[in-house]
Amino acid sequence: MASRAEQFQALVAQQPQNALFRFSLAQALLADGRAAEAVPHFEFCVGSKADWMMPRILLGKVLLQLVRPAEAKPLLSAALQLAIQQQHEEPERELRALLADV
Repeated sequence: MASRAEQFQALVAQQPQNALFRFSLAQALLADGRAAEAVPHFEFCVGSKADWMMPRILLGKVLLQLVRPAEAKPLLSAALQLAIQQQHEEPERELRALLADV
């Protein structure tokens, strides 16, 4: 049986411009401990929709994991602004804590 990542890789291969497939693939890669492989898929999602907060948060966290804080900070800051605008209190708290440590 194919892993979730393999299932989503097949879907992305069929529809490479589908941001939801890319987002799901990135999450599956993260779950498999393959954070670096998730980066381009999260980047695609960030570029696909200006008000999509979650890919910014997850990409920022991945970049922090990969010790790339200079790249993570603007993504996390943008996600914080979206959390405030969209009134998502829990992500706002989490993002403020993450940014305090960057």
